[in-house]
Amino acid sequence: MRMSGDGRRNFIKKTVLGLLGGVVVDHAGHSRSRQGAEGDAPRIKEYRTLGRTGFKVSDIGAGEFEDPGPFKALLDGGVNYIDTSEDYGQHGRKIGEAIRGQLRGSLFISSKLRADSSVRRIGKEGITKDGFIKRAYRVMEALQTDYLDCLMLSSPETRETLNCEGYHEAIKQLKREGKVRYSGVTHHGSQWVFNEPTESMETVLSAAAEDGRFDVMLLAYNFLKEDQSERILDLCARENIGTTLMKTNPVRTYNFLMQWVERTRTSKGRALTDEERKNVARFEKKIENAQEFINGHNLRSDKDIRDAALKFCLSNPKVNTVCLTVLNHEQALDYLRLSGSRLNSRETSLLTAYKADCGGLYCRHACGLCESACPDHVPVNTIMRYDHYFASQGREKLAMSQYAALRSRADLCQNCAGLCESSCPYDLPIQALLCAAHQTLSLKPS
Repeated sequence: MRMSGDGRRNFIKKTVLGLLGGVVVDHAGHSRSRQGAEGDAPRIKEYRTLGRTGFKVSDIGAGEFEDPGPFKALLDGGVNYIDTSEDYGQHGRKIGEAIRGQLRGSLFISSKLRADSSVRRIGKEGITKDGFIKRAYRVMEALQTDYLDCLMLSSPETRETLNCEGYHEAIKQLKREGKVRYSGVTHHGSQWVFNEPTESMETVLSAAAEDGRFDVMLLAYNFLKEDQSERILDLCARENIGTTLMKTNPVRTYNFLMQWVERTRTSKGRALTDEERKNVARFEKKIENAQEFINGHNLRSDKDIRDAALKFCLSNPKVNTVCLTVLNHEQALDYLRLSGSRLNSRETSLLTAYKADCGGLYCRHACGLCESACPDHVPVNTIMRYDHYFASQGREKLAMSQYAALRSRADLCQNCAGLCESSCPYDLPIQALLCAAHQTLSLKPS
């Protein structure tokens, strides 16, 4: 039986802040139970052919890291796909140090270079043939490697950017020189970083699949984000393009969302506007649904959902490898143990229930369908991606610094008419999610 009024709100506040915020989704990836001990030395159990490259990559791949220890644990366990980018800064040098002593031919190292939204930073010369070549050599120098297995065009904002002449000419020369073996493309949604029109991940990557010049793709995909991404995976399978995944775990902490509800309800000692009351009520209802899911499944740890989310991706035969950000050694061992695994019926039911009860609080990565409705060009997809870094990956400093650099932020959303919500096919309280993200990422009330 559901409660109502203040009693229900107090119940939600206590249980959501305590259970959802502190245990069910732990920033650092800790959980209360483990299958096996560290002495088990888990290893990769499955290697898959990366599309037309023919390279056998581990089904678990390694992405960014803060501590080289967990990254080395992945390498020791047989992980051989490594995802990097020039945007990762000193991270490239850390990877170079971590892979020192590894047999280079056993690794598949992919890196990414931008061609559009960062032009203001790298200058127009950076996207000429010579500019791309210089940037590629800087990446190789940081990684301490003589070549890259794949060089990717990073998040092209339109289909037109896929045809960047400087990039393709540079790829041709780098291939002739033996410095790059394959060309790829990555995308995690529209960005609107400079208030300029962009296109969706599905639009851009579908065009890339048809293009024929790209051998590997990196895209956002998880059990809550199937539709657009599944269509891209179908195209890649048809064209024998290698597929690598990111943003595979949509599960997040909810305590920051409740904090926004509480602060908005008591905002500045004034009565809430009709728009604010509507947002709070709708938002609180979504959180109540999430709480009922937790109680109904008697969850005390995020491990079951997190593992099932990864197994969902590994169960798809069109997926070649899943790139993971690993924050600690324990998490690295857990991921290695999941290599080669598939969803069982209980886990499938768990994800189905989570989608029904908690999916209404997850802004789909790389969707962007609501952005064209925003008169202020708020980069919804980008802001919610930074919120994901903070609330799902525990990378607070990165998320806050990137959010601070945006020109348009979610402080514009507080008293907006909420036109984005009418364009959302997933019935999300996106205005409230944006306001909560602003409060979290700026460390002050919106």
